[in-house]
Amino acid sequence: MTVDADKRLFWFLKDNSRLDLNKPAMLDLYVQQIITAGTFQDVQAFLKNVSFEQLRGSLARINRFLPPEVKMFWEHYLGNH
Repeated sequence: MTVDADKRLFWFLKDNSRLDLNKPAMLDLYVQQIITAGTFQDVQAFLKNVSFEQLRGSLARINRFLPPEVKMFWEHYLGNH
């Protein structure tokens, strides 16, 4: 699955960039930006595009780059689902 990179969150990418969420590196970039800088609406759309398994795998890979409170929130969220 590919998604458009919202310039508000992915200002560092070229205009009209798309992220291929089947590639772990792009999925990790997408997850990190959405859960650390996204709005509620961004997270809602994100949860429609990423499965819980993909999210768990990505969080395991990017864990050390997340602020502690963000990491704890998502670990708690996933633990309840």
